[in-house]
Amino acid sequence: MKKIQGLLFIILMMPVITIAQKTVTAESVIADINKQIPVNLKDAQINGDLDFTKLANMKLEQSNSDEKVYISTVTKSLSFTNCTFTGKVLGYFNPDANKPYVKSSTVYNANFDADVNFQNCTFQKESEFKYSNFNEHVSFAGCHFNDEAMFKYTKFTEGPNFSGTEFKAATIFKYVEFPSGFDFSHTTFNSHADFKYAKFMKNGSFSQSAFNNGADFKYANFSKDVNFKGAKFSGSSDLKYATLDDQKITLEQLTNM
Repeated sequence: MKKIQGLLFIILMMPVITIAQKTVTAESVIADINKQIPVNLKDAQINGDLDFTKLANMKLEQSNSDEKVYISTVTKSLSFTNCTFTGKVLGYFNPDANKPYVKSSTVYNANFDADVNFQNCTFQKESEFKYSNFNEHVSFAGCHFNDEAMFKYTKFTEGPNFSGTEFKAATIFKYVEFPSGFDFSHTTFNSHADFKYAKFMKNGSFSQSAFNNGADFKYANFSKDVNFKGAKFSGSSDLKYATLDDQKITLEQLTNM
């Protein structure tokens, strides 16, 4: 018995061994994408800005005297599980965005033609998917966005999955048309959530979601099948001109459907 107790004491006194995430560079991920290799990473820390906007297949999509638009296309599936992104994650980049004195601009965009899956991942810096097209299944379920998450004008072919996601900073889904089956259930918005002009098709869910610092649904259009059961709103929320099946809707009516 004393030997057993002694062994237990030694085990308890041993230092705790922490298994660190393996480290991967953003450049190596992009290199695989350029080689048409599907990306499948688990328990990894991705260092550097993960920029999908300047791939090897980048093409000039639009050009005029004021603007040039380049499109890169991710053609193979992306899967990240329990990963941490230390840099920016970019599906949109405008180097002239903060240069008001520049009359012309060059925009770089990324589209995704295969499944995209971010599962329980952490985005430490901003994520930009403005104008991106997700043409297959896409999920950010269980993710943590520590900085701004920009999905303005993003197009989803299938209803995106943001269930259980936490947005700590500003979240922008302005002008997005959400297809049937979108999922924001159990999602937490700790900063202002902007869904202005968004359209929500049937069979989508915001059930048990929490808007902790106000939400903007001004001019948004909802289907009666959208589920807001158990959703909680704190702070100032704006539903001015919002409609439910083309009829005016209040926040109380929305959460009691």
